[in-house]
Amino acid sequence: MAAEVINPWSWQEQYGFVHGNVVPTGARTLYVAGQASVDDEGNPVHEGDIVAQVMQSIDNIEAVLTKAGMTLADVVRLNIFTTDVDAFFGAHASLVARFDEAGCRPASTLLGVARLAFPEMLVELEATAVA
Repeated sequence: MAAEVINPWSWQEQYGFVHGNVVPTGARTLYVAGQASVDDEGNPVHEGDIVAQVMQSIDNIEAVLTKAGMTLADVVRLNIFTTDVDAFFGAHASLVARFDEAGCRPASTLLGVARLAFPEMLVELEATAVA
């Protein structure tokens, strides 16, 4: 079965990826590509502010979810990539509060990485949602 591509923006076309795929498997599953702190044109925002970057990344996940007819409550898996694990722990409470507010407790993985797509990016979030 073919996956349904979910793209709330068009800027990703220049990079050759999609923001999400809905794969028909009985339940509707959405695999959300890593979302970082970028604006609607794909430009990095909130340089140096990991809390703001985490919140923008969640906003971007929500945009993909909304385009697929889902919400944060549907997220079942969240992978977190960061260039500074210690700094991320300072932003973790904000992330947890946002998911708690949505009634969501996703399975998660935190990974420290050497670098993300752009040098000013400190965090990237990848999600899987099922509805």
